[in-house]
Amino acid sequence: MPTSITDVSVRVFETETRLHVDSDGHAHPGPGRTTTAALLTVRDGDGVEGRCLAAPSHAVERSLVEQHVRPVLLGADPYQRDRLWYELAKRRRGTHGALLDRTLSTVDQALWDLLGRRTGMPVWRLLGGVRDRVPAYGSTMCGDDVPGGLSSPQEYGEFAVQLLDQGYPAIKLHTWMPPVPGAPDVRRDIAACIAVRDAVGPDVPLMLDANHWYSRVEALTLGRAIQELGFAWYEEPMEESSMQSYRWLADQLEIPVVGPETAFGTFHVRAEWAVAGACDILRVGASNGAGIGAAMKAVHVAEAFGMDCEIHGPGSANLALLGAMGNGRWYERGLLHPHLDYDRVPPHLNSIVDTMDADGFVAMPETPGLGDDLDLEHVERHTVATW
Repeated sequence: MPTSITDVSVRVFETETRLHVDSDGHAHPGPGRTTTAALLTVRDGDGVEGRCLAAPSHAVERSLVEQHVRPVLLGADPYQRDRLWYELAKRRRGTHGALLDRTLSTVDQALWDLLGRRTGMPVWRLLGGVRDRVPAYGSTMCGDDVPGGLSSPQEYGEFAVQLLDQGYPAIKLHTWMPPVPGAPDVRRDIAACIAVRDAVGPDVPLMLDANHWYSRVEALTLGRAIQELGFAWYEEPMEESSMQSYRWLADQLEIPVVGPETAFGTFHVRAEWAVAGACDILRVGASNGAGIGAAMKAVHVAEAFGMDCEIHGPGSANLALLGAMGNGRWYERGLLHPHLDYDRVPPHLNSIVDTMDADGFVAMPETPGLGDDLDLEHVERHTVATW
């Protein structure tokens, strides 16, 4: 008989970060500070553990774990990941939004990590193993008003050159967004895109993730401008709840429109976007797509329509997705900023999972599971709460 899940636990622990989140949820660099993160652990009857870091920790807060995650997982067969995912997904309706897609994602990642550790295989190989490395693009933080940071079009251009010098073969801009004074501003965004194109030359692939609150007319003006600059894609310039606005935009632009990033509905809504012609390239990630398994379904939807699917955000789960798919070109490495060392290892890790080589590629991890190199002694020493 297959083993069953015997324990589900969460440790909240202290670690360090230089990221500071503004009132609209965008990260910016700043002085080092103490913060907390959470580690979800799922253990089977043989003592094998699957783990997933949860940040923010409210994705696995005590009430969610006690009322929903444990009742679904305890005693269950960990190999039945889809069944467990659907049981959790059904519970979202009765929680009035409290049971997040990120909760489903954290649980799903821990189950995949458990399977990888049981079999001695990295998750990307278990998912299909299409490739063992992927090219990365440098994904900038949002603009700011900090001198020497990303406070002007000129500074965006200067930073783009730095990223090329570091080995990045492509660059994606996130421009100014509220609460930065003066944002959003289409003209300023266009100026930043021009400055970067002038700085890196005509052949470097560039992308833009714009302000997500632009109107249709503003989004079209900006899209036409970066189309003339030869940008590779255009991402999230408008509220994604309006799928028809994206269909309207995609119909008028030649530059590929990418989406959705934040629209609720996992693979279901992404199928709707593909059918409606609301995007030219589908977008999903393990966290915003409610897990590795659910995200792979979106990847296959895109594949069925002959579309690329680009993966949103960095991390071991998204690397696993990219290692198992052939219709996504890039790994999003970031968020990057002139005042932040992305390669600095935080104290709760022994190493980062996405080291980039001199050719701009990130190799898939070969260790069993997802490949996160956790310092479990640090987690235990700095634990402030458990449930």
